Amino acid sequence: MIKRKNFQAVAIGSSAGGLNALKTVFTELDKKFPLPIIIVQHISADTDSYLPSLLDNLKKIKVKEADEKETPQKGIAYIAPPNYHLLIESDRSFTLTVGERVNYARPSIDVLFETAAEAYSDGLIGIILTGANNDGSRGLKKIREMGGLTIVQDPEEAEAEAMPASALEATNVDHVMKLKNIAKFLNSII
Repeated sequence: MIKRKNFQAVAIGSSAGGLNALKTVFTELDKKFPLPIIIVQHISADTDSYLPSLLDNLKKIKVKEADEKETPQKGIAYIAPPNYHLLIESDRSFTLTVGERVNYARPSIDVLFETAAEAYSDGLIGIILTGANNDGSRGLKKIREMGGLTIVQDPEEAEAEAMPASALEATNVDHVMKLKNIAKFLNSII
């Protein structure tokens, strides 16, 4: 069992297969999960942002698209809008940018994770789920370096194993878990 810390936020990155992975995680989360959850899911730039309503319909915790200058609140999940990088400022508010793609993606998981690691330091939990590229690896390493907790979905069960496998190559993570166990673990340590 992990020593309890003063965790302040959870950052999740997912790509190919991420919709099903996120649904699995959210289905198991406690309704009164007390931390903000900040998510980057790779989606097409011209897609309507359907993910917040899909996850919100699970009736677990409130899920919404992140807004410029909004400060993440406890018990709410925020999703990066299509075609915008989602950054966390030092005052922990959101900034949305249309900067260059990072790892061929906008939004980029690395951009979120690196800025969140700076803002939350050892109070951040970073999670990499299924995906078909290496986005998030550099950011997860930064979370680990700042003292945050790092979790990677077991690549053997991921719909696309490249992203979790890349994260495992990039840094020594705290936990490699089956998807169905991630939310239960979060519930148990918060």
